[in-house]
Amino acid sequence: MNPSTASAAAPTQAEKALAFRALHERAQTFVIANAWDIASARMLTDCGYEALATSSAAAAEAVGKRDGELTREETIAHVRLIASATSVPVHADLGNGFGHDPQACALTIRQAAEAGAVSGSIEDSSGTSVAPILDFDLAVARVSAAVEAARALPFAFSVTARAENFLHGVNDLDDTIRRLQAFERAGADTLFAPLLPNLDAVEKVCRSVSKPVNFMAGVPGLSFTVEELSQRGVRRVSLAMSLFRYAMRAAKAAAVEVKEVGTFEYLRRP
Repeated sequence: MNPSTASAAAPTQAEKALAFRALHERAQTFVIANAWDIASARMLTDCGYEALATSSAAAAEAVGKRDGELTREETIAHVRLIASATSVPVHADLGNGFGHDPQACALTIRQAAEAGAVSGSIEDSSGTSVAPILDFDLAVARVSAAVEAARALPFAFSVTARAENFLHGVNDLDDTIRRLQAFERAGADTLFAPLLPNLDAVEKVCRSVSKPVNFMAGVPGLSFTVEELSQRGVRRVSLAMSLFRYAMRAAKAAAVEVKEVGTFEYLRRP
């Protein structure tokens, strides 16, 4: 196959966007794997994942920063890096949209689309420890602005709205569901509440909304099987930064073996 033929065969962004939406309409729950660089994006694509996502935490740690410390410009550059490395749809972890104002979220959505993503998430977190969750009405307005920006694009960009209560120690399932329902009314395509405490809570969330629900796996003790999540109504399972951390632990174990023991047994392990 010559280069021009290969290029012609590559799916367009619009085609990727439709393929991404179609994944959420299937009966089978699917897993979206989170990549952190070009090598991991290509590896995960080779593994057969039908969609990839970025991870704000992994992207930050990979450059020596903490989650939430990347700027919008750095995040968009990272999204462009991942999207350029794979032929499958890419969902962008966009944190809280880089500004409390709804128009900040709209700008972030537009820039993520320009960078090659076909989907992006907006959180209702404030980025501060004093009041970690944004006011309800403001949170809904931000999702509305993100959706409006997505609908103005020339392809079917999807918006995931995240209710961050449990991730920030606000263990209020009723308020989480109230927010997710409001985000759905605001037009969000997918709904997401990280760190739900058990399968009963997962099922209650899924039964309380009609849009697809994403579940975040990768947390010890709170990572249920895909089959268990599917039975409760989950449509999409993301892996957050768990693959990145696992890769780093494996590399560290090998490095320690060489440094402290002087052997290379890690080369024998699959």
